[in-house]
Amino acid sequence: MFGKKPNNVYDQKEPGKMGQTIGKIAGIVVGIMVLIYLFAGSIYSLKENEYAVISTFGVPKIVEQSGIHFKIPYVQRMRKVPKTINGFPIGYRADTDESVDSESFMITRDYNFVNVDFYVEYKVTDPVKYLYASESPVDILKMLTQSYIRDTIGLYDVDSVITTGKNEIQASIKEKIVGRLEQEDIGVQLVNITIQDAEPPTQEVISAFKNVENAKQGKETSINKANQKRNEDIPAARAQVDETLKTAQAQAEERVNEAKGQVARLNELYAEYQKYPLITKQRMFYETMEDILPDMKVIIEKSDGSTQTMLPLESFADLSAAEKTVVETTEETIQE
Repeated sequence: MFGKKPNNVYDQKEPGKMGQTIGKIAGIVVGIMVLIYLFAGSIYSLKENEYAVISTFGVPKIVEQSGIHFKIPYVQRMRKVPKTINGFPIGYRADTDESVDSESFMITRDYNFVNVDFYVEYKVTDPVKYLYASESPVDILKMLTQSYIRDTIGLYDVDSVITTGKNEIQASIKEKIVGRLEQEDIGVQLVNITIQDAEPPTQEVISAFKNVENAKQGKETSINKANQKRNEDIPAARAQVDETLKTAQAQAEERVNEAKGQVARLNELYAEYQKYPLITKQRMFYETMEDILPDMKVIIEKSDGSTQTMLPLESFADLSAAEKTVVETTEETIQE
């Protein structure tokens, strides 16, 4: 009776052991899963046509050899960059071949319109600069290509763009882009640029563009006419100013010379007056009377009571002494 243990004692201990066993197993499984996750995050595969850029605390390193490689999880970050030649279309959509007028519509040197489609091929030459020198190097390449395409197409006539000048246009655009990419240094190199298609645009687009161009030409014509009018009026106004100044100067010189002549004449008259005051005075009187009353008749009364009409006034110079006395009396009366 005392040698046997009751069954309920075993029943109480078995559940505790089983719980501990399950907890250990679960911990082991979680640890294995964590190790697998960390191990998987530290391994990466690199193909022949790919670069890998491993960044350790912000310091990049290029891995070029293909195969299986290891990295430190959460410390090193990996980004893949293609080695192969890639490309993008300009003027159409690659998946549907639908035209994109905003990219393909252009104007030529002879003011004709044309839709030109291009395909651009490029490759990455420096993975680090490709990833970190700019935010989007492919977008930069596309914008530069569109700019140089329009600039170059505008130098050729429509026949050259559509038919004979395609190779020359492609070479010119490529040369410009290659030189600009060397300056920008964003880790991308242009491989080739090709004209896929070139044709006149639709009639609706042509009409709309011509309306815009006509408005621009009307504006330029108005500006040119205004400039022409200004260029004509300004010289005429300057000539009129010069003529007015010359006329004023001539009149000023004339008046000055006239004044100088009058001064010289008065000086000479004064000198004569100082020498012969009576004769000079009579002469001045006669000249003044001739100017004031050129048709005046002078009647002189002689000493014997007779009268005589004297004309012209210069005849007074031949009068006798008595007659001169009467004339002098007449002069004094007139002067009073």
